[in-house]
Amino acid sequence: MLRSRFEKAVGAEDSLLQFDQVLTSLCYATTKTEFLGDTPSAVGNRIGRAVLAYGLTDGSNEAGGYKAPAYVPVNAPLVVASLKKFSMVDPNRWQPLEIIQGFSQNGIPTGTTQVGIDPHWGHVMAFGATDTKLGVPIDPGPPPRLGDPSSDAALKDMVVEVIRDSSLLDGNDPGIIDASPASRGGNPLGSNAGVGYSGNPVTGRPYVAEPVRASDLYRVMAEFCADGPRSETPPGHWNVIANDASDRIALAGRPLAIGGHGAPVDRLEWDVKLYLGLNGAVHNAAIVAWALKGKYDTVRPISLIRYMGGLGQSSNPKLASYNRRGLPLVTGLIEVVTTASSAAGQRHHALASYVGRVAVKAWGGNPDDPSSEVGGTKWMLATAWVPYQLSTFVTPSFAAYASGHSTFSRAAAEVLTAFTGSMYFPGGLATYGVLKDALQFEHGPTGDVDLEWATYYDAADQAGQSRLFGGIHIQADDFTGRRMGSACGRAAWHLANEYFGGTVVAGEAACLTPVRGDVN
Repeated sequence: MLRSRFEKAVGAEDSLLQFDQVLTSLCYATTKTEFLGDTPSAVGNRIGRAVLAYGLTDGSNEAGGYKAPAYVPVNAPLVVASLKKFSMVDPNRWQPLEIIQGFSQNGIPTGTTQVGIDPHWGHVMAFGATDTKLGVPIDPGPPPRLGDPSSDAALKDMVVEVIRDSSLLDGNDPGIIDASPASRGGNPLGSNAGVGYSGNPVTGRPYVAEPVRASDLYRVMAEFCADGPRSETPPGHWNVIANDASDRIALAGRPLAIGGHGAPVDRLEWDVKLYLGLNGAVHNAAIVAWALKGKYDTVRPISLIRYMGGLGQSSNPKLASYNRRGLPLVTGLIEVVTTASSAAGQRHHALASYVGRVAVKAWGGNPDDPSSEVGGTKWMLATAWVPYQLSTFVTPSFAAYASGHSTFSRAAAEVLTAFTGSMYFPGGLATYGVLKDALQFEHGPTGDVDLEWATYYDAADQAGQSRLFGGIHIQADDFTGRRMGSACGRAAWHLANEYFGGTVVAGEAACLTPVRGDVN
């Protein structure tokens, strides 16, 4: 199964070699290809063959390279290197990017112009029964839209939030923040309203504060959650977290009791059942998130910020560059360049040629030497804004709403909470350390930074939050993803339990639970 999935991937030779090394390290032969009989290798080969055959019929269009039939973006590509104003057929719809020497986050060349990835994924067969003809298993409604009377103001607030988050990524800023659960975490579902925890319920002691530079924490969050601690994509990231949590439970001598109660099981049974529930949940999370991406085809922040900033400002009709679809003005963050503000020694002096244009204060972009330099923050034309990402990547090649990171992560957190019997990590704390100078996008962090989470939910929320600091999503993408992920995770755990008990009936176990409420 692994050889088939990875044989055409970047670094395939290394991956295939490692698969063989693991097999031989367990004293198994790599040459057993028989399918007949009842030997373990024959049974395993038949299972692998059956799974691969299923993948060719599950609606993913694997045989066609997973391409979506007939999908064509409505907007012409945005040339990332250009600072010019530009028009869009529909500013609420996804716009591909034109990137010189573009690569995906896992190192796959993307060509100069992005191609929309998997808007048909809502038709893929899920873990559990669902009607693939609908194409949208969960529909919480559309995201906020520019120009929509009921949601225009909310969208503009969310766009301002992304710009403000970008302005906090200045590696030269010495401001300190507490990164520990004493101050962070405990959010109600679909919010960032948590204020941390009064103490660790497992140890009975207070959480120890972890003072770090705020800019270090936010940059580490954005890079760590982009792929995972060892360059995994988000579902793989959560398998790593599950493995680490399981190892800690076992090393502590605690019984491996599924759901936190009942008779203990051995590690093999624990792992097999954990992987079934966890990966069934993240599989369904992919389906519901990409179903919304396919239906609503929503714009990414880089297109929206540049487009709105190119139009002008929407705060005051009496000021220059007014356009009701422009960016709101925020003193010290989003301003119109004036003759006075661009005079020598003033904040907009580098923009003296652009009087009347809208400028934003944000992360300055990838430095020439990321090993020793930082982009910092600076005033720039809104049409030049870039997210905190590599210049060869910039933004994922698919629509924004809803956030895959948020949906994957909350789904996984729900399963891990239910499976272990506690929302808290073993010992009430999980720590993933990022060493000084380990950032990839620019120089930093200025010191070692520990990402600390009390609960699986806290880790999931931080994954969602990181995408705003990374300039990839707005809040509606994140919060909606968290809610849908919760529904996917709870339903997948319920279905997995039916399989564990031998009570599942084909077609009766719904894989997903409807999401209610305002997505904003």
